Formats: sequence, structure tokens, C-alpha cells
Amino acid sequence: MPLSKTYMPTDVETPLYQKWEDAGLFEPKVKSEAQPYTIMIPPPNVTGSLHAGHGLTMTLQDTLIRHARMSGKDTLWQPGTDHASIAVNRIVSQLLEKEGTSRTEAGRDKFLERAWAWKAESGGTITTQLRRLGASCAWQRERFTMDDGYTNAVLTAFVKLYEKGLIYRGERLVNWDPVYQSAVSDLEVRFKEVNGHLWHFKYPYADGFTYNDEKTGVSDGIVIATTRPETILADGAIAINPKDPRAKELVGKTVIVPIVDRPIPIIADDYVDPEFGSGMVKITAAHDFNDYEVYLRHKDKVEIPLINLMNPNATMNENCPEDYRGLDRFEARQKVVADFKGLGFFVKEENHPHSVPHAERDETVLEPYLTTQWYVDAKTLAKPALAAVKDGKTKFVPQNWEKTYFNWLENIEDWCISRQIWWGHRIPAWYKDGEIHVGMEAPEGDGWVQDEDVLDTWFSSGLWPFATLGWPEKTPELAKYYPGDVLVTGFDIIFFWVARMMMFGIEFMGEAPFHTVFMHALVRDEHGQKMSKSKGNVLDPLELVEKYGTDALRFTICSLTAPGQDIKLGEQKIEQGRNFCTKLWNAARYAEMNGITLSTAAEAPAATHPVNQWILGELGTLADRLENSYADYRFNDMAHHLYHTTWGTWCDWYLELTKPLLTGSDEAIAEETRDVMGWAFEKLLRLLHPVTPYITEEIWQNMASPQESEWLMCQAWPKAGDFPKNPQAQADINWLVNVIGAIRATRTELKVPHKATIAAKVKGMEESDLKRFEHFADTFAKMAGIPKVTPTQNAASDTDAVAVAEGLEIILPLEGVIDFAAEKERVAKEVAKMEAELAKINGMLQNPNFVDRAPQEVVAANQAKAAEIQADLAKLQGR
Repeated sequence: MPLSKTYMPTDVETPLYQKWEDAGLFEPKVKSEAQPYTIMIPPPNVTGSLHAGHGLTMTLQDTLIRHARMSGKDTLWQPGTDHASIAVNRIVSQLLEKEGTSRTEAGRDKFLERAWAWKAESGGTITTQLRRLGASCAWQRERFTMDDGYTNAVLTAFVKLYEKGLIYRGERLVNWDPVYQSAVSDLEVRFKEVNGHLWHFKYPYADGFTYNDEKTGVSDGIVIATTRPETILADGAIAINPKDPRAKELVGKTVIVPIVDRPIPIIADDYVDPEFGSGMVKITAAHDFNDYEVYLRHKDKVEIPLINLMNPNATMNENCPEDYRGLDRFEARQKVVADFKGLGFFVKEENHPHSVPHAERDETVLEPYLTTQWYVDAKTLAKPALAAVKDGKTKFVPQNWEKTYFNWLENIEDWCISRQIWWGHRIPAWYKDGEIHVGMEAPEGDGWVQDEDVLDTWFSSGLWPFATLGWPEKTPELAKYYPGDVLVTGFDIIFFWVARMMMFGIEFMGEAPFHTVFMHALVRDEHGQKMSKSKGNVLDPLELVEKYGTDALRFTICSLTAPGQDIKLGEQKIEQGRNFCTKLWNAARYAEMNGITLSTAAEAPAATHPVNQWILGELGTLADRLENSYADYRFNDMAHHLYHTTWGTWCDWYLELTKPLLTGSDEAIAEETRDVMGWAFEKLLRLLHPVTPYITEEIWQNMASPQESEWLMCQAWPKAGDFPKNPQAQADINWLVNVIGAIRATRTELKVPHKATIAAKVKGMEESDLKRFEHFADTFAKMAGIPKVTPTQNAASDTDAVAVAEGLEIILPLEGVIDFAAEKERVAKEVAKMEAELAKINGMLQNPNFVDRAPQEVVAANQAKAAEIQADLAKLQGR
């Protein structure tokens, strides 16, 4: 079927993808002898929908997997979704509330039943959307982190770690969400700067002791400052820096905590900053992480009470005075301040901006909370994970991310893995009469009660590289596809996911789960701003796909993905990607209209004409450059090489240079050119396919006359050695392209009429250059408007233009070709117009009110515009 006049992505992409998937083209072949190539998809949350970050990650992974597939490897791109404990718990809780009930009223069984129903209805949204991006995942192997097999792997891992002493249960401080009444991972805490207060209070000395404190001016007690007065009710000590001159007199003395009348000791600890407040701090070990560390250092030497003041919902509990019990923590805060004032121990209140921990997903203020939880001995597991990267078994690209990885693992704390919610993997521990049983099943006998908590989602996702392959069973898939090849992910989950996969992979499989971790940067808007709904600058990949086509988006993403650099994605750049696809489509139509059929032959046809010899060599160079780009994960270089060769070398030059060959009187050369063009264009489509899979497959299916079971995506990847090279032909045609290109650019800049012919003079010409000018005389006449070339040693005159290329000065006499007076007048008007526009923009940029009040991206856009006008102005003034 002839190609349509215009390429319409919306008509092609969905049907074509369905054909690929129905044909099973994405699935691995476990029994094949081919070298495996494995990429594990970072499993998106089952609650998720596609965003720009997914568009980036999935495009890069799919590009790599398609390249590997065409390179003859047995590819597994493992898809799946994560059960997203907290997010699903929130969604289902909200659904129940809308239905007039609650999580607690429904009970665990009903809640889980409702959660599974939601998952069945809405949980597959994102995998459907990934297909729209062309993601060639092995969908028949799709996994969910709570499917039966995966759940077995999670419970097995827990039991094995427990039996080795690498999982334990203990009472420690955690970040606590009082709304969901669950522990929260340290990594999921968002510190937010708030305009709070710093309250100063006096604690009187016990036993009538006095000390003249020159710093505070108080002699009958000490002064402390706190941002959380409600925690005073659980104070267990006062700390002072041992280097503080007052420490000698005060350490060992006792003060009384007002309101509760509790005597507490003064201790010395380096943690205290002598310059903050009074230089003394209260130690509330059950409600502050730093205080808890102080408590651990001193508890064996000094009696320091460990008092939990709060209920799980952050109301005050029975450990408080009776009139505080049941108050919200913030109500208790105000009451403590009021009571201190009533007792005469209030000193002062100051405004005090400070960081407050918030839940990652909402505005809930988290509370340090003393509770019993399950922990992983992360310090032990981290050691081999560190060694794997330090020894080079796994490398980071860019390499600088290794420092971040090292820093976290070298300072890692034990990992709290229990969560007080219902959706997730329930901890395989049972309790009875003070005994704990950990195992795959409940112990025999009555009275055993299973732990109510579930595991942190990151515990299960840390097993992803091998649990998806059938572990703990010794499956053929596990033997073949573990370890994988490359992990492609964002730097924001190095701690959450990458490090934990490394720890678990080495612990359970004996080796790291991948040899390379490619860390891509963030996707920002075109001005470099982080995308957010509140800013209104969010780009929806699905909307972009509908508007511009998937290939345009994919090509743009690759072109912007340079190692270590954030991606500034805007519609203007995606339009350029669409223009590239249009150019490719038009090149295909040109070939079709000239009777070209795509050849899938392995060997290139014989080429005798320099232009045909040249294009084969240029495509060989492209294949070599692409192979290096894939090896180094330089997606931007990959896109640049494809763009330069497709748009410039192929469309702008090869097709133009072959027009006279296809229509000339030499039928043998015309036939050779059709053969070479058909073979070379087919190989170019192969090289383009991993980045732009849809348009290349559509062209190939229409022009290669394949059998029903044949697909471009399954064709062999072209190697540089597949393309015959003729160094002389390449040198000659590249010389021709560069010289004609320089002449054309000069004519365009000076607005020389297109049809005007100019007898050029060339300075610096050698014998070889003269021969080339003579050999390509017809080409210069047709493509550059230069019917004649004469050697010269004279400099250009005032009415001459000069094009420089290949060490030559091509002098173009313009006397009589253009009207200099009219051109001078036109340029003067253009200069005046630009100067006026530049003055207007500079006026804004020099106005402090504009610079300070306008959005940063608006200021940046005006600065860029001013620089652009200045550059154009310099050219015009030079002219």
C-alpha cells in the first residue's frame, strides 16, 4: 500500500502496538542459546498514572531493550506494579468514608476485600498507558508485588533474614504519622520550613541550690528553650556541653520539671550547642531523635526516665497530668505555655523559623514516637553492597552518584520495616504468652495471634530483580536472567530502592542484581522549573503523544538526556521531534515515488558512483557512533547522530545528489542508485527504530514487502562493518557537501536571489581542489548556482561575499547581482527595529521591580531574547 501523504501517528500507533504484542515479539525465549539481556522496570505504583518522569524512564529503557533485541540478544524487560501500601491504604480509606463507613468500622477483612476490588478495577491504568509509549515489555510475565508467588518470596526473605539474626523486633523512636497511625520511613519524611516559635522556660533547682548564671541572669534555676512545649511533660534530663564553663558547677545537680514536679538530673553531652538559647537543652528521649541518642549514651550511668506522652493519634495519654489527657498535642502545647505563665516560670516567646517533619504525601506533622517495631540490620547488609560498587562489579553512570550511594550506606541506620496498616504483606510473626514465632505459617496449637503490621513497601520491591524470576524456586528464568544488565532509574530512589536491591540481591543471590545503574536526572519544564500542578507547568505525556505522536516525544526525550543534566522539556522541542518524523516520512515517500523498494539483504549492493559509495560509508560511521553511544548510555549523542545523518546527510544531501542520477540517461547508474538507496534506507530505519519505533515500522511494513510474520523490530542491528567504505569517495563528497553548504549559507545570509548565478573565484585552491571543482561542475551549477570557478590570489573586494570551507575562500562577486543601496537601506531598517526591541527588553531587565517581581522563567526568557537580538544585531551591523 502506498504511503499516505501525511503521517498520522494516531492512526498507526495503537493498532501497530497491538500487532506487536499479539505476535509475542516482546517475550523472552528462555530456552534459546542467545545471550540474555535483562532490564527490570522500576515498578510504578499500582495507584499511578503516567507522568513526565515515567515518560523519560520508560523511553530510555525501551530504547535499550529494542537495541539489544535487534542485536540478537534474548531480551527480558520485566514489567509489573508495586502494591503501594500507603497510597492504596489512603485511597480505600477515602472510598469507605464516601460510602459512610471507615477503615476501623469495616475491619481488616472487609477493608482488604475492598482494596482488592479497587485494584481489579483501577490498578492496571499505568500499564495500559505504558503501552501507549511503545514500551515493549514482556507483558505475559507481568508481576504484582502482592501476587501469590511474589508474596511467597517476600515472606521467605523475611523468615531467612530473621533466622540469620538480620531482622529483629525492638522498641525505638520512629517517625510516626498520627493520622494513619503508622511508622513512616525516614526517607519519606519531608522537612518543611515553618514560621514557628521558640519558648523559653525556667526550671527551678532542687533542694534550694542556687547558682548565679551570668548568661541567663537567673540564679534559682536554669532556662531552656523549646519549639515543642508539650514534650516538657516527658523531660528526663537537662544537658549542657562539657566544655561550657558552667558545666563544672551544674553537672550532677537536679532541677524540677514544672507542672509535673519531676526531679531530673543535669548531664554533660557534646550534643549541646553552647551558643543556642541558654546553652542548656531538655532531654525528652521518647519524643526526639537526638535526645534519644543522648539517653542511650547516659542511661547506664544516670537514671533518665523514658516517658511516652502520646497516644497513636497524637493525643495526650495517661502519662500526662489528668487535665492534659485526651488533648491534641497542639492544644497541649498552648496549655503548657499557659500553665508555665501561671506558675511564674515563663521567660519569653520568640518568633523562630525552623524545619518541621511532615508526611511526604500530605501536610500531617509527624511525631517522633517510641514504639515497638521490626527492624532490618542494614549495617550488616550494607557492607557487601558497598564493596560491589567499590570493586567495580556494579558501576553508576554518571559516576558521581557513587558518592551519594557510598555516603548513605556508610552511615546507614537499621531499617524500620513494619507499618501499621492493612494493605501489604502481613508480617509472618505470631505471638502467644510472651513467645514469638516467625515462619511461613502459623504454629500449631490455639492462642497464637499474628502480628497486625505489614511490611514496608520497599522491603518487597527490594526483592524485585529475583522475586519476579521465581525465587526462592530455582527456575530456568532465575538461572538465565539474573543478574540483569542495567537499571535505569532516577536519582531520587537511590536510597529507597537501588541500595536495597543491591543489599538483598547479594544476600539472597550471592551477586549484585545489575552491572550498571544509569541515573537519569529530573524532567523539568522548558524554563528549568520543576513541574507542579500549582505552577500549571505539568506536561502530560499522553496529551503530548496525542498531539505530536509517540515517536516525536521519544526522540525529544533521548535528545535531551545527557548524563548528569536535568531535562528541560517543552512543546517547542517536541514540535522539533515531530518535524524530524515528518522529514523521515517525506524521505520515504520520495523513495517510494522513485520506485525504491527496501532491501533486507545482509550485504550491500555493489556501488560504483561516488555518491552511492559515500552514503554507504556515512551510514557505517553512524552505526559505529551509535554503538559507542549505546555502550556509554549517551542518549543525547545517539539522537544527535541520528538527526544529523537522517536530516542532513540523507535528506538534505544524498537525496538531492541522487536526483540527477535517478533521472539521468545512464540507466546502469540509475539502477545502482535505486538498489543502494533501497538497501541503505532500510538499514537507516533499523538504526532509527529503537528511538522511533512506530514510524520506522510503518515505513518498513509498507516498503519492504515483508512476509506476514516479519517485523522491523526483529531485524538484525546493522554493524559498522556491514557498510562498504570507500575513503576517497567519502572524502570527495564530504568536500563537496562542505563547500556547497558554505556557499548556500552565504547566499542565504545575504539574500542573494535563488535563481542568480555567480561566477566564483577561489583563493587558496590546490590542484586536488581544482580537479574536484571540475569533476563536480554540474553539481555546483545546479546546487550552488556557481556555473564557473576561477582560481585567484586576490583578496575580495567591497562588493564581494566570501564563503569559507575546506581551507578555501570562495569569493562571490555580487556587483549587479544584488542592489547594494536597497540592501543597505533594508539592513538599516532592520537594525533600527532590532535596536528598538533590544532597548525595550533591556529597559525591563534594568528595572528592579520587574526583575524582583516577575516569575523567574519570564526574566530568563527576556534575558535569552536580549542575547539573541544582540547576536543578530552584530551580524547585521557587520553586513
